Amino acid sequence: MQENHADRPLQPGDRAPNVVLDAITRQGKIAIDDFRGQKPLLVGLFRGLHCPFCRRQIAAMAELTEALQEKGIDSLTVVNTPIERARLYFRYHPLPNLLAASDPERVSHRAFGLPSLQFTETENEWPHTVSMDKVMSMRVDMPGELPEPMNPIAAMDFLDKADGYEVTADDKRMIATGEGQLVGEFLLDRDGVVRWCFTEVEEAGRHLFGVPAPREVMSAAANMAV
Repeated sequence: MQENHADRPLQPGDRAPNVVLDAITRQGKIAIDDFRGQKPLLVGLFRGLHCPFCRRQIAAMAELTEALQEKGIDSLTVVNTPIERARLYFRYHPLPNLLAASDPERVSHRAFGLPSLQFTETENEWPHTVSMDKVMSMRVDMPGELPEPMNPIAAMDFLDKADGYEVTADDKRMIATGEGQLVGEFLLDRDGVVRWCFTEVEEAGRHLFGVPAPREVMSAAANMAV
């Protein structure tokens, strides 16, 4: 199958490509086309489970599953984690009603136009390259979880320790190839057309490590359900 590759993040009005992935929370495969013509779908494309920010983004998305289902909208979470590692994680950290798929090769991210940042010494060309000086100057502010605003690397270390998360060999492989993968959520109508999106690419990375406000997601869902 020829791989889809969008040159920019998909926007409202764009038709989502079909992507076929291994299911984590059930057996078999999951495809975007499984929902096309059937139900609207909220697709969350995240980094691997090694990323503490993504673990929180996944949990936040899962919290909306029931409310979205009441509006006839399904949800699909995609992680850049090998299938067995992902299944083990969700076995011990289950999320109710979670439908998840494994994409260690990041096929879905490329298909939806989410780039992977390359870390450099001096080059800053968002959203393709970022210097380590720029990274270290960033501050992640997560009241209630971080004791103070921290640079992303310090924040990841703090959150991993707080979660008791142990990085495995599978995680290390994903970090080596996709540590800079940008993530996003896309709400598709029943025809597979994007109607709303939230990505780390937007506005020079203003949404990095963040989650969309639940009211924003549900407002987009309500508008589509009309």
